[in-house]
Amino acid sequence: MSPPAAPLVELRNVTCGYGERVILRDVDLVVPRGSVVALMGTSGGGKTTVLRLIGRQLDAMSGQVFFDGIDIATLGREALYGARRRMGMLFQFGALFTDLSVYDNVAFPLREHSGLPETMIHDLVLMKLNAVGLRGARELMPSEISGGMARRVALARAIALDPELMLYDEPFAGLDPISMGVAARLIKELNTSLGITSIVVSHDVEETFLIADHVVFIANGGVVAQGTPAQMQASDDPLVRQFVDAEPDGPVRFHYPAAEVADDFAVRRGAGAR
Repeated sequence: MSPPAAPLVELRNVTCGYGERVILRDVDLVVPRGSVVALMGTSGGGKTTVLRLIGRQLDAMSGQVFFDGIDIATLGREALYGARRRMGMLFQFGALFTDLSVYDNVAFPLREHSGLPETMIHDLVLMKLNAVGLRGARELMPSEISGGMARRVALARAIALDPELMLYDEPFAGLDPISMGVAARLIKELNTSLGITSIVVSHDVEETFLIADHVVFIANGGVVAQGTPAQMQASDDPLVRQFVDAEPDGPVRFHYPAAEVADDFAVRRGAGAR
């Protein structure tokens, strides 16, 4: 029996943040090849920060971030750009070039990085657009398509170079239920058909649990729970329950830490209102 394949992405004892503000502390995370791993948790908890670490838009303060067995902190400029070309990124709101057509948006990474002749780029663009159901919209401008369609165009652009790793930052945000279902189905189908690995940052419990193989909850600066969607649904962890059940109060408090109400609103004699 052959040993299991090494993970495509791994974080080992990673601490990171912005300036002196620490966002994640001593985080360990393993992303198996071919899987869909969902990062979930409270806003500002560090989920998107994990994506930035993987692409090395952000360097860890301590610990190591591995991509395909290589510590990305050790890569020089050219090797880092080469690693990034093996990754696809779907930004939260698509981030299409507004002055380029649907066709030219998808063709952009191929023209920049592939060196292929335009005739081959043409065929590849149509293939990618067909995969997301928008081959017929290739001549339209971003201003002429819906938000859900724009997200699908952005997905076609993200897979244009056949990445090994897809990073999704809130792919369901702002979508209607139909578009949300389409986006979820595409993520799962593309992961299977292309044999890639996907990391999905999302707040949408229902759609994410339908497509994820593994769910990681990030809060309070670290990984607080992880497992299959079924395990997370059955979890009795108070933070997981609050998130899954959409409870307004719990371990994540509704009120930001503040002084006592009476103290805050008290007007001291002679001080006047502030």
